[in-house]
Amino acid sequence: MVLQLIKLELLKTMRSTSFAKSALVAIFLGFLAVVLLSYVLLLGIFLKEIIEKGFDSTDAYATLSGVLIYFYLFEFMYRYFVQKLPVMELERFLHLPIKKSHIIHFLLGRSFISPLTLLFPLLFLPFAFKEIGPRFGDLAAWSWLGCVVLSSWSLHWLMLWFKQKFEDSFIGLGVVFAVLLLGAGSSYYGWFNLGDLVKPIFDWSLVSVIPVILLFLLFIALHRLAFSFYYKNAYLEDLAEEENLRFVNQDLGIFNRFGLAGQLANLEWKLIIRHKKSRTYLMLAGFFLLYGLIFYTNPQYETEEGFNHMFIFVGTFITSIFMLQYGQLFLSWNSSNFDFYLNQKNGIESLVKGKYLLFVVTSVFCLLVSVPYVYFGWDILLIHIATFIFNMGVIIHLVIYMSLWKPKPMDLNKGAMFNYEGVGIAQFLMMIPIFIGPYIIYFPFALLINQYAGLVALGIVGMLGIIAFPYLSNIAVEKVIKNRYEISSSFRQEL
Repeated sequence: MVLQLIKLELLKTMRSTSFAKSALVAIFLGFLAVVLLSYVLLLGIFLKEIIEKGFDSTDAYATLSGVLIYFYLFEFMYRYFVQKLPVMELERFLHLPIKKSHIIHFLLGRSFISPLTLLFPLLFLPFAFKEIGPRFGDLAAWSWLGCVVLSSWSLHWLMLWFKQKFEDSFIGLGVVFAVLLLGAGSSYYGWFNLGDLVKPIFDWSLVSVIPVILLFLLFIALHRLAFSFYYKNAYLEDLAEEENLRFVNQDLGIFNRFGLAGQLANLEWKLIIRHKKSRTYLMLAGFFLLYGLIFYTNPQYETEEGFNHMFIFVGTFITSIFMLQYGQLFLSWNSSNFDFYLNQKNGIESLVKGKYLLFVVTSVFCLLVSVPYVYFGWDILLIHIATFIFNMGVIIHLVIYMSLWKPKPMDLNKGAMFNYEGVGIAQFLMMIPIFIGPYIIYFPFALLINQYAGLVALGIVGMLGIIAFPYLSNIAVEKVIKNRYEISSSFRQEL
């Protein structure tokens, strides 16, 4: 049965209209994976020397075992945002006369075969026999390596279950946020050293195989957990029902008072929360609202008078993070249904102004959520207000206008991590004027008068942009209308 399923996968790939393109991409990615894994192996060979010199340590094992937990925390975050789920694959097999258990075993096994599975063995195998073997014996080296590798592999099954059950829910976000807080926050703020709490498990593996046995049982248990969950929920109607119920009636009533543009903004919001890629952007925007904690609590950025000039960048980023992320792919989000707006009366104008409305509302929300930063000083609140006004008057138009330069199609159902559909050179170039623009206004007044004069200048320029909104927004509308057929043609290209 496994051979039959592999044959079906090969036939699917070979019969695809983009087989040549997919084959070249697969060859390139395979070559890239081999190169990266080779670097990982090379790093593992010299890991002992790197730890001793980089951390000024005389006991490489003790240092590494004390920080291993942070490897797993990083892997947890990486898997949460990058690891793909086999749910969509289930939909292609469930109608076939094949036992459901065979299908799920095949899909789970295939998901386990990846370069990430080889990462920990390649990285820590050389270290185990260069450092641990000579000091504690070969059995201790194998036992320690087994603990390290089984812990990583167990995360694979845990994440398959966790993402399918809690992804895009408040529970899932809460757990990920707690992991971040425990991992980075505990050490940064000096609450406790998470590595010291976990190190005894690895120390125990040097004198006993019991930790290896326990972790192997955990590995089997988590695999069984993932298998049972997928087996229980592997029905087409269940998969569709979960997606439909989760986002029913998720609209924002504030948009309804703005006519057709408001209705399209409401539709845009529903599309955001119904599609995987846009939801990921929304979640990342929530995480980036904590960006100020990196700067506002860092003694390095403290000044005797006033505030650090870097805070202008931070304020611009925090009060417009969703607009910057989502807006840079302005029309690409609508690539699959752009012709619908093209054939509606005033459809293009309402689409563009609806997006303007969406960006304004989300930016207002970001500003309100960032108000607690006033705890670090009233200067921070003034910075956020000034940069918010400048964003609404100037930056919003820069983002939208530059994103209209040769927009590209993209698939909304794909994840956001390492997915560059819709991204072109414009998305990289627009970051330059967006983050330099506030300083062009701020610095002359801040250096000649004082920093607060610079903030007032930002606010005044932003207000002028808000007053001129009808004219400035029409520039974007006219550009889309002028290039509408070229844009529509580019959106029909195969991804």
